[in-house]
Amino acid sequence: MRLSATDVYAFQALGFLGAQPLDRWVSSEEISEATGVHRPYLVRILAALSAKGVVKSKKGIGGGYALARKPHLISLCEVVRAIDGPVAPLSCISLNWHEPCVEEARCHARNTVYTRMRDAMLGVLQEFSVNDLVADTRQGVSYGHCLTHLLKPNA
Repeated sequence: MRLSATDVYAFQALGFLGAQPLDRWVSSEEISEATGVHRPYLVRILAALSAKGVVKSKKGIGGGYALARKPHLISLCEVVRAIDGPVAPLSCISLNWHEPCVEEARCHARNTVYTRMRDAMLGVLQEFSVNDLVADTRQGVSYGHCLTHLLKPNA
């Protein structure tokens, strides 16, 4: 699994939102200024998170964005799925988007290696929540530096 720039930006925005009082609506402009994520890109990320119930949005004066639940109740698995879709490396082992393979029953790699990869990724992402991102926001940690460390295919 690789993190994308979109994942990093989503984590930064969610950390910021999670540091706000639960009843406070935050504008996309404020989130953009606080996180350094360009507003047009940020709005697309927030729309994806809103569509999956991670954040909620309210239009009009006094509107904006807020977490849909308390930060400790939103797992990073839920966030990554909202941004990237399935966490599983292959559809034949996906829990939510399974597509059968004719070799499923006898494929040793699928039944051992690939399944363990999926379970390990899901386990780690389920173990941590937006609350862990809030801790960084409160300490002034910026994930902007992560962008220079993203792995590229064929690196």
